[in-house]
Amino acid sequence: MGSGAKVLVVDDDVNICELVRLYLEKDGYQAFIANSGSEAVESFRKLAPNLIILDIMLPGMDGWQVCREIRKISNIPIIMLTAKGETFDKVLGLELGADDYMVKPFEPKELVARVRAVLRRYEHKDSDEQEIVYPNLVINKSNYTVKANEREIELPPKELELLYYLASNPNKVFTREQLLENVWGFDFYGDSRTVDVHIKRLREKLEGANQNWQLKTVWGVGYKFEVK
Repeated sequence: MGSGAKVLVVDDDVNICELVRLYLEKDGYQAFIANSGSEAVESFRKLAPNLIILDIMLPGMDGWQVCREIRKISNIPIIMLTAKGETFDKVLGLELGADDYMVKPFEPKELVARVRAVLRRYEHKDSDEQEIVYPNLVINKSNYTVKANEREIELPPKELELLYYLASNPNKVFTREQLLENVWGFDFYGDSRTVDVHIKRLREKLEGANQNWQLKTVWGVGYKFEVK
């Protein structure tokens, strides 16, 4: 994703929006502004941006709700913004499908660098056309579908990516930190319980699909996709 990518900046602080727009445009991005949650969802549908910078504290519909709405229909990268001192639940952010987050006040250059990095990861992920096939399980990461027992299973993007990553490395054990780094793309030490939540949900959705493979807990270490 080179320059020219569309970035939607969502914040009710007009000065922050203008500052971020300035830096993004200087770096070759097209920047669009929304000052409320409902405006953000409307702009998202109209503009089809490549990435969203999303403030949490917004009038009306807050950033969490916006993130939920967008995740129902798209796996577009989202970077969340939070003011210093606000309680930012990193685990909630990850579970809702945020790709990164920044605390205000932030250095605009660093935000643009994060935009670049997240888009690069997303582009790399998007160009991955591979499909993984096991007995009664097909995981396709290019069109984000999973079939178990010939039935399509609805999975949020991060659950699918976690399953895909583990299934790409059969019988290999990963720590929670490794999974956070490789699936979410950045370090989240101390918040590894989000991996447990995703694994639990995957097990519930894939229950009874096959006896030849399973998402196995390796006590004291982490998880693996075990193939018998």
